[in-house]
Amino acid sequence: MRKDIFDFRYWKKVLTGSPTRKRLTGNFFSLSILQALNYILPLITLPYLVRVLGPEKYGLISFAQAFIGYFIILTDYGFSLSATREISIHRDNKEKVSEIFSSVMTIKFFLGILSFIILAIMLALIPRFGQDWLIYILTFGTVLGNILFPIWFFQGMENMKWITILNIVSKTIFTICIFIFIHRVSDYPYVALINSLGYLVAGIISLIIVFKNFKVKFVLPKLENIKYQLKEGWHIFVSNIAISLYTTSNTFILGLFTNNTIVGYYSGAEKIVKAVQGLINPISQTIYPYLSKLAIESKEKALIFLRKLVKIIGTAFFIVSLLIFILAPFIVKIILGNQYQQSILPLRILSFLPFIIGFSNIFAIQGLYAFRLQWVVSRFIIPIAFFHLILLSILTYLYSLIGVSVAVIITEVLITIFSMKYFLKFIVKKKENIYEKFY
Repeated sequence: MRKDIFDFRYWKKVLTGSPTRKRLTGNFFSLSILQALNYILPLITLPYLVRVLGPEKYGLISFAQAFIGYFIILTDYGFSLSATREISIHRDNKEKVSEIFSSVMTIKFFLGILSFIILAIMLALIPRFGQDWLIYILTFGTVLGNILFPIWFFQGMENMKWITILNIVSKTIFTICIFIFIHRVSDYPYVALINSLGYLVAGIISLIIVFKNFKVKFVLPKLENIKYQLKEGWHIFVSNIAISLYTTSNTFILGLFTNNTIVGYYSGAEKIVKAVQGLINPISQTIYPYLSKLAIESKEKALIFLRKLVKIIGTAFFIVSLLIFILAPFIVKIILGNQYQQSILPLRILSFLPFIIGFSNIFAIQGLYAFRLQWVVSRFIIPIAFFHLILLSILTYLYSLIGVSVAVIITEVLITIFSMKYFLKFIVKKKENIYEKFY
């Protein structure tokens, strides 16, 4: 391992040595600011909410968000990566960018209508959802906000500052309104409403920016363009559905097998881990469009870049995960309060997720996806996801929230192993030299 990778002067030179690197650095810091606020603002509201609402109502809100998360996946399709890549490749061609934007937004609009129809049917026919129908309707506003907010466009244009600014607007609205309107347990429906309003405001403003600042025009998409975008995003969409089986489904399945209070205990621990896990996002979102182009231009340079990421992310996230494991009781007491003592063990079990997922992100997203091998990810994600669903159901039935936590760790380890295996097989041709090259 090179000693200079931990030298600040070395990285200053690397990151500022060219216009491309300066753009990457600017995008990274924009997203880092966003991610920092994603930690700070929830850490302000989370301790307040879990104490005011209590485990039961907080669990209900978390269960609703997990359920509505399926519709966000449906409306996102695979565009978070496929459309980002298309915009990145054609960003200097305004006509082509407008064509891609119009096709993707049209598809997302119709998927949004389909989502609401499915939700309405489920609320009408299933008592488990119908009894809290208002919460699910209010939470559905986050789906509309996600449809309107074309994060994939800003990522593809490698102009991340707008994502930062608009998310700050959304999070700030949510944070301020929580303290103004939420004072007692009976105020819990307002949490869903306030969250949705934040997403909707950010989404509307983002469209104004796309049309005004980037001069994008909405044009009636051709059928062949819609088919192309659906085809490009299909494997990613399938992978996202599979991923939801071991992410969103954890809270959802736990809620079906237990009750809202148990969901509240698990969600508290999961929220803490996800906040830390989110450190990966600014790195991933900054690097992905850059690597998508670099993979086309020079495979060798892309692999060198990825090799550096393995060393840095592996070391940093191992330290972070270890600290969460050691400090779990203190973290739960400070952030969640004394009512959530049952969240300590799940938090310790989940503490190494940032470390594990950091590696899978490099080999799957930055590796296989950037090299247009998304179909390879589908090959192993789908069977592992169904395995997780079976494992999750068994362990949840037997061990409740501890079973869910163990199932999540087992699955994420498998995902990382297979991501690395197929990265080595399909991208790095000389297998005999790869371990020396990467380690």
